Amino acid sequence: MYINLAMVYGNLTRDPELRALPSGGAVASFALATNRIYKKGDGSRAEETTFHNIIVFGKTAEACSAHLRKGSSAYVEGRIQTRSWDKDGTKQYRTEIVAENVQFGPRRDVAPEEDVDQRPPSERATTDQPEAKSEGIEYPPDMNPDDIPF
Repeated sequence: MYINLAMVYGNLTRDPELRALPSGGAVASFALATNRIYKKGDGSRAEETTFHNIIVFGKTAEACSAHLRKGSSAYVEGRIQTRSWDKDGTKQYRTEIVAENVQFGPRRDVAPEEDVDQRPPSERATTDQPEAKSEGIEYPPDMNPDDIPF
């Protein structure tokens, strides 16, 4: 049995770029930065940043484009893929993670103590939308977590 699985949690280095495939499907690309802190042989502390190219397809790509921005945190699971092409007679390579699961991290534009929905709790309980399953993730007020395709 062979396993090709990548799991990364980091911050977006740029806004997702949404494009359309010739078949009409959506594809989004963005990059995540992850940090590693370790001790060198001499005992001093060092930090290393790694950048990961992420590719997302379908409804997940549309959701990423709509809700993720530069600086947002995200958890990505997928498979590692290396593409190659010729450019000016030179072979070019690009290694990327083809995402199969993307989870959005906490939103940075909302303070933790600030309530996204400014209505009193009694009015929120009377809405027709089902109550969001929080699990520590703050969703936009117009989004129902059950509608997210992943």
